[in-house]
Formats: sequence, structure tokens, C-alpha cells
Amino acid sequence: MLALIPELITLETIEALAQEYGYWAVFLGIALENAGIPLPGETITLVGGFLAGSGELSYGGVLGTAIGGAILGDNLGYWLGRWGGWSLLVRLGKLFRIGEEKLEGAREQFSNNAGKAVFWGRFVALLRIFAGPMAGLVEMPYGKFLAYNAAGAAVWAGVTVTAAYFCGRLVSLETLMSWASQFTWVALLAIGLVVAVSLWLENRKSTPLG
Repeated sequence: MLALIPELITLETIEALAQEYGYWAVFLGIALENAGIPLPGETITLVGGFLAGSGELSYGGVLGTAIGGAILGDNLGYWLGRWGGWSLLVRLGKLFRIGEEKLEGAREQFSNNAGKAVFWGRFVALLRIFAGPMAGLVEMPYGKFLAYNAAGAAVWAGVTVTAAYFCGRLVSLETLMSWASQFTWVALLAIGLVVAVSLWLENRKSTPLG
């Protein structure tokens, strides 16, 4: 997560933005990240939750703006992918040094597990950025996308903001960021395990008994 922050956007800068612009910083940060723009939206949200825990912002305000920004951002990303097509996604991938071959593999996997990817992808930085555009690219039905998008936004924001809120009363912001970075890897492994088990169960059901 922190590795995605450009060198000029330090944790101190993010904290200053959240303190100055409050809920707008949280809303726009996560909305732009979910739309496919490589900004540290999750970090801004964590900082917002931390500031709520320290009494500078309200818990409900940070939670509401995080959910709203996540839903709006993913919707923007969906339509960018739908209208911009594959060339747009390739250009976006270059920002993260992800080659076209890897994107091709991701597109195939996404097509088979679109709902799970939209819902669980919020817990992994790169998936959170690519999920909306990828869903639009593979023409996932919009109603289905909207349902998974809203549900995932509520769960992700609830976990992220609540954890940061309580940590804001106990530890420093730097410690919180360190914990969050470690959680990203745990979440990635857990999501991969869930998808692998789901695929195995589906294949088992479709395979005729000998």
C-alpha cells in the first residue's frame, strides 16, 4: 500500500491534507483511486479514521465519505473501462509497470470471477484501482456490478475506518501505517485462497462422477 505512494506525497503531506480539508480529502482521495487514478486513497482514509480516533474528525463523517467515495469512484472506473476499452487499461497498467500479458491474464481471471473481484478487491491496493475499469471492460452487467460495488464499499470502509479509529486512540500514525501495510499482504493471500477454493469447488461440481 505505502509503496504506491509517490515519493513527493509523504505521510506528513497526507495528514496535513486530511487535517485541512477533512471529509473532502477522504472522499476525493478514495474516489479518484477507485476510478483508476494511482492516488493513495486508502492511506488518506486510514489517516481520516485515525484523526477521528484522536477527536479531530467524526467517525460517522469519515465512514460516510469513505463509503460514498468508494462507490462513486468505482462507478467512474466502470464507465471508463466500458467506454475507454483495452487501450485505456494498458496505459493505466504502464503507470504500475504491469505488462500487457499480465493484464491479459488478469482480464481472463476477472471475467470468470467478476463479482468476487469487485467485492474483495477493495482490500488490495492494485485490485482496488483496477477493479472498476476491468469490470467495465469485460462488460459485467451494471446492476450486478453496482450491488457488489456497494456491498464491498460498505465492508471495506467499515473495516478500514473502524480499525483506524480505535488505533488512533492507542498508537502513533506511523505504527498504524506499518500495521496496515502488513495487513495488505495478509488480505491478498486470504483473497487468493478464497478464490482458489471457490474455483476448486465449482470444478468439482461440474466434473461428472466416474
